[in-house]
Amino acid sequence: MNAIALLSGGLDSTVNLKRALEESNVLLALTFDYGQRAAEREVEAARAIAEALGVPHRVVELPWLAQVTTTALVDREQALPEPSEGELSSRGAETAEAVWVPNRNGVFVNIAAAYAESLSCEEIVVGFNAEEGATFPDNSREFFHAANAALALSTLRRVRLQCYTLDMMKSELLAFGRRIDAPLGLIWPCYENGPEICWRCESCARLRRALVETDSLEWFTSQRRT
Repeated sequence: MNAIALLSGGLDSTVNLKRALEESNVLLALTFDYGQRAAEREVEAARAIAEALGVPHRVVELPWLAQVTTTALVDREQALPEPSEGELSSRGAETAEAVWVPNRNGVFVNIAAAYAESLSCEEIVVGFNAEEGATFPDNSREFFHAANAALALSTLRRVRLQCYTLDMMKSELLAFGRRIDAPLGLIWPCYENGPEICWRCESCARLRRALVETDSLEWFTSQRRT
């Protein structure tokens, strides 16, 4: 089966791409630059991951998407939320709204579907998970199935989404990634642009909690040094 993958350069998309390669012919990995703070580091990470896995890579620029959002993920004059690991659930709605980009995954999926049809692909591999799906509706199981229903009508090849981590929490996803030898040392998990991972933003807080829960913090640090 032919597939393309959405690859942000983060944990979720990297694990899903690595898993997809076990059963699909992944013809292309797509990374989107929509003016987000970490665009440069995300593109850099995605390019390195795609190269390590032998997958062609393309960056799609969406400057108009930055123009229709005023959230902190794009607007650098706004402070990013920095919830503690203990606040990730209690402040979920608040922090999600602060970094929400209008219809982001809806846009990404539909652009990917156009690429998929042009390349005669049946699947689009995405990196969703249950933990973030609880507060970000476009990461949820409901969105996944609704998108597939729409794609069945909007594509002649009835392109469908594939996600291997849809029901996983971050700690489960991390452990799964380690088991399948995903190149996790190459990921960029941070909302900021570097030069180092900030470990304060929500994305970093979720990763740190997963690393602690799986006793992987020292391992991850060593991977990034190699």
